[in-house]
Amino acid sequence: LCVFRLLIYHREHSFTGFILLGFSDRVLFVVLLIFYLLTLLGNTTIIALSRLDPRLHTPMYFFLSNLSFLDLCYTTSTVPQLLVHLRGADKSISFGGCVAQLFVSLGLGCTECILLGVMAFDRYAAVCRPLHYMVIMHPRLCALMASVSWFFSFMYSALQTVLIFLIPLCGRNKIDHFFCEVPPLLKLACVDTTVYESEILFFSMIFLFIPVALIMFSYVRIVRAVLRIKSAAGQRKVFRTCGSHLTVVSLFYGTAIYAYLQPSRNHSQEQGKFISLFYTIVTPMVNPFIYTLRNKEVAGAMKKVLCRSHDSP
Repeated sequence: LCVFRLLIYHREHSFTGFILLGFSDRVLFVVLLIFYLLTLLGNTTIIALSRLDPRLHTPMYFFLSNLSFLDLCYTTSTVPQLLVHLRGADKSISFGGCVAQLFVSLGLGCTECILLGVMAFDRYAAVCRPLHYMVIMHPRLCALMASVSWFFSFMYSALQTVLIFLIPLCGRNKIDHFFCEVPPLLKLACVDTTVYESEILFFSMIFLFIPVALIMFSYVRIVRAVLRIKSAAGQRKVFRTCGSHLTVVSLFYGTAIYAYLQPSRNHSQEQGKFISLFYTIVTPMVNPFIYTLRNKEVAGAMKKVLCRSHDSP
């Protein structure tokens, strides 16, 4: 906190803020507003059902509710501001607001990387070690893994945020993006950023490829276990549950790799903005529907909650 305060105090006396160029299409406002409301509705529903129905008090839904809460925070850190900017002429953001936005969005993005890997391990334990599943995925271990994911992600985010805003900007304050993100901020620098880009690439590979390696290991073992299941119904159930997770992994990692691991000289700013729009609003919106589509447990929990509220006087 002290480092952040010193950074903001020092820069705000020489730098009033930034202008987010972002988008100018008014039609986009209506689309994004609908997407944002659906994101709030879908993710809040998953969190509420996971808390209200005892049948969903399992490690899988514990991590899923964590992911839904994360998606809510991630979307809320960028989209409401974008909606305000699309409605009005003022597209400015204060220096402190930009620092906070980068810190929060980067921390949440890194947390999602790790959580998706942890969720793959949970599926591995459920499919490949069913008799020991509740011993392996003990509630304390689940809480510890979730806490470690959040803690290390925000520690890394704090380090990256401080390093990014220590780069000399030489008075350049127009960000060709709709929120404060690493690639467009680096383009404002008036010094050679090769070292910074190499360092960001290194840590991005750690946060992206280690969870991907865990996911691949888990699913290789899962596929082997599924092929040994003789029941067709049992195979379909496993593939349905794991398929949802794999779809979310593909959407999130595909866009994140494009945004952070592509060389800056090959990085189109317009493409970058739309890719960022995809993983800040589209992916968090579709995640609840992907996980709950054809999910009998969630459908049953929703019916139970709705019937209970209907029967209550």
